[in-house]
Amino acid sequence: MTAVLAPPPQRDTVAVQPAPASRRRATLRRELLGLVFLAPALLVFGLFSWWPILRGLLISFQRTNLVDPAVWVGLENFRAVLTDPLVGTAVWNTLLFVALGLVIGFPAPILLAALMSTVRRGAAAYRVLVYLPVVVPPVVAILLWKWFYDPGSGLFNQALGLIGLGPYPWLQSSQSAMLSLVLEATWAGMGGAALIYLAAMTGIPAELYEAAESDGAGIWRRIWHVMLPQLRPVIGLLLLLQLIGTIQVFTEPYIFTQGGPDNATLTILLLIFRYGFQDGEYGQAAALSVVLAIVLAALSAVYLRLTRSWSTK
Repeated sequence: MTAVLAPPPQRDTVAVQPAPASRRRATLRRELLGLVFLAPALLVFGLFSWWPILRGLLISFQRTNLVDPAVWVGLENFRAVLTDPLVGTAVWNTLLFVALGLVIGFPAPILLAALMSTVRRGAAAYRVLVYLPVVVPPVVAILLWKWFYDPGSGLFNQALGLIGLGPYPWLQSSQSAMLSLVLEATWAGMGGAALIYLAAMTGIPAELYEAAESDGAGIWRRIWHVMLPQLRPVIGLLLLLQLIGTIQVFTEPYIFTQGGPDNATLTILLLIFRYGFQDGEYGQAAALSVVLAIVLAALSAVYLRLTRSWSTK
């Protein structure tokens, strides 16, 4: 008769947990170590991002030339810029630039992306060509277009002359100067937006197009009822970015026309530049910058509210 050996009794092992105070010290050490590594980045970000913002806000309440001691003037700078007739002109010109940019520059990337989505051979080459204006430095592109717009030997007038049109004073006329700026800005920024739309279009399920086609929908109905609703988040985001970018337009009017002719292309940022670097009124320049920042923040808040309402539907 064989004896059955029972296994030795096992002792209950209880994991030794560190004391709460030890856990807190270990967590504090990890957090302090993380702050040590983040400190250089936080210092650079605060020095070059937040401090100029706070400094600009402070200067908007002062009269200063950035050399002599500043004089506190309260809201005088804001009253001065809001009663300046040039501010109304700059606001009107900026809104005109925004409106023309929306009419011309906003639908163009969507149409271009829709055309590229139908290309099967040489698609990569077309995408490179479309994106090429984006990588051209803005100053170089504007100087090139400034030569195109030349009323005498410019490429546009020479091309139009072949069919008996022109010459046109593109930048020399107050009626056509702003449109000329918008055309160049649309050409320069269209490629990036088109590729974003193209990437979003490739993510639309093919079943949606097939279902719409089986219901007898033509190409325009498929675009209107299938493609555009699927692109609504991307369209909303790019619309906000275009509004913010066009409201802050500066490079085109500064290099093309210096705000002329007859202040027809004077924009808000160009007027801020004049206040600060031509007239030496840094307080008024800062005050107008603060007003512009408030407007842009309001636009962003409206967009966030709209996107929340869209997501709940």
